[in-house]
Amino acid sequence: MSSSNHNKAGFLAIELDGAGYENLATAVLTAESAGFHVATFTDGRVPSRANALQRAAFAGPVTRTIAVVPEVDTVYTEPFHISTQLASLDYVSGGRAGWIVTAAESPEAAAAVGRSSVIGDALAQEAAASIEVGRRLWDSWEDDAVIRDVATGRYIDVDKLHYVDFETPSDFPGPGYSVKGPSIIPRPLQGQLPVLAAASLVGDGLVPVDAVDAVLVSAPTPELLAAEVRDVRARLGVSVVVVAELDVVLDSRGEAAVSRSLSAQENGRARFVGSPADLTELLDSLLKEADGIRLHPAALDVELDELSRVVLPELRRRGSLRAPLQDGTFRDLLGLGPAENRYATTASGSGK
Repeated sequence: MSSSNHNKAGFLAIELDGAGYENLATAVLTAESAGFHVATFTDGRVPSRANALQRAAFAGPVTRTIAVVPEVDTVYTEPFHISTQLASLDYVSGGRAGWIVTAAESPEAAAAVGRSSVIGDALAQEAAASIEVGRRLWDSWEDDAVIRDVATGRYIDVDKLHYVDFETPSDFPGPGYSVKGPSIIPRPLQGQLPVLAAASLVGDGLVPVDAVDAVLVSAPTPELLAAEVRDVRARLGVSVVVVAELDVVLDSRGEAAVSRSLSAQENGRARFVGSPADLTELLDSLLKEADGIRLHPAALDVELDELSRVVLPELRRRGSLRAPLQDGTFRDLLGLGPAENRYATTASGSGK
């Protein structure tokens, strides 16, 4: 999807951070039934529970159309483990998995793994290396590497497995490492999972634009979001999908959004506070600029009810919102073509 498509119907994602195992199935199925295209998962609010990737893996098999996309840290998590776990997620979700790359300052995480804390531009360099490792490992098995040849007793065609031979560059800011591969898991169903990252992580000297498929765009206020989307398109070019980020606090169940917003956490994202009807107007306008929007509900059960009952039906009626993608992949939703395998083809390109 590119800027030439941004005046067409867009998609909506919803962050399910408020759902634990006890109500996750209900939440993700409600979001899917409402017509959300993507469910995302973060580790933000409840440190003691299962992590984002585990919750996405739980949600994958119980859903049919909604993409399941966890946020996964790239600084203090082993790239090999990230790659294989995400490949597994793609299998259990039937090709509806993606990866939101995160790279944040965290002295606590650094101490937990026994390394120095990473700050500044070094965060983006760590993220870029992790993405490159993940992509190479996903390509390390050709699509037809598993042959199950009973006559010869061969399960795998070893000529279709490849070593990734990755080494961090000499100017890498953290401890250098190498990854030989191949992966321990066959190539994901999508070939390459879509990779998303905050727009602030992507660009010159940071994560290369061609390493990601979509960027998440934030602004201080809802009124500034559309302008920020346009600025990001101008800076990064038309090849990347642009997703606007928006916190949502709605009038609901007889309680005004303004009173509910007093307890909402400040996080630097734009925050809409008001009625479902006014939110519909804002989203309708934003979807003329952005390819998609990720909503962060203040209280998942409260906002999801209003979004399902009022907002999404009206957006569909107006033609602003795409229909859910039946029997499709997350790549299909984002308008990405088939993923080339860098080891199995001589065609040019990044292999995204």
